[in-house]
Amino acid sequence: MRRFVAKLWRILTAPFHLLAFLFKPIIRWLSHIRKEITVLFTEEPEDEPLADTFAKTMENPAGLLEHLNALRKHLLRAVVGLAITTAVSFTFTRELIDLLARPIGGIASLRAIDVTESIGTFMRVALLSGFSLALPYIAFELWLFAAPGLSRRSRFIGLLAIPAVVLFFACGLAFAYFGMMPTALRYLLNFMDITTIPRPSTYIGFVTSLLFWIGLAFEFPLVIYVLASMNIVNVKALANQWRLAIVVIALMAAAITPTVDPINMTLVMGPLVVLFFLSIGLGYLAQRRYRSSDVKSS
Repeated sequence: MRRFVAKLWRILTAPFHLLAFLFKPIIRWLSHIRKEITVLFTEEPEDEPLADTFAKTMENPAGLLEHLNALRKHLLRAVVGLAITTAVSFTFTRELIDLLARPIGGIASLRAIDVTESIGTFMRVALLSGFSLALPYIAFELWLFAAPGLSRRSRFIGLLAIPAVVLFFACGLAFAYFGMMPTALRYLLNFMDITTIPRPSTYIGFVTSLLFWIGLAFEFPLVIYVLASMNIVNVKALANQWRLAIVVIALMAAAITPTVDPINMTLVMGPLVVLFFLSIGLGYLAQRRYRSSDVKSS
């Protein structure tokens, strides 16, 4: 009877043992991350000039290899996270493609020609969706890599910037989808009154490229703010080069814009110029706060 009860207990508890076996590496990894973060917020690195750091690296190249090995680990974890979120995206990729094709009538309006065109389009959208979902974790891994060389204040600012990264990227996606796409598609699909039947590869490629690059462009003010908070970027020098910046933005807009007409190029260039001056304003506020904190500490 005792053996029977023991076997029955093992059978009943087998699913829980399996779950514990599967989640044990994840729990161990989360515990390791928690310890790393605790150390990062309790230790202050040595304030060493960049020239001295470079000289030490040249004298002892093994230290550089350690940093490269650490970068490899963080990039590997980021890639694993991207693979997981991309796999999760497979469950709703068809609905996402239908959402992207809604400005032209939905997924039923697309016509494939090649045999592998549909699956290639599916994978492209799943990868972009996986990147969007994994963006907070990718930013967190990059922060973990850079944090040991930053001050505690800079670490805290970088950690707080991670939610803002997602917010700015989402704002860029929304602007491209609701603001730019309708105007661009109205021009492209009715040019010279020629009937256009969109293909999945060309249409989804155009839409995803536009969303991705505009989403990244919206990260620029946040990047400048964080770098200015760490006193890495001189905002005054950046503001003095505004003419050069507008020329660079015009070239970027020409590269991002899917058409050669000035209307769509202006639609891309206008927000980028606004984002540039917004980043200068945010950087100025960040550096003023940085200087005031330095005066208080001294």
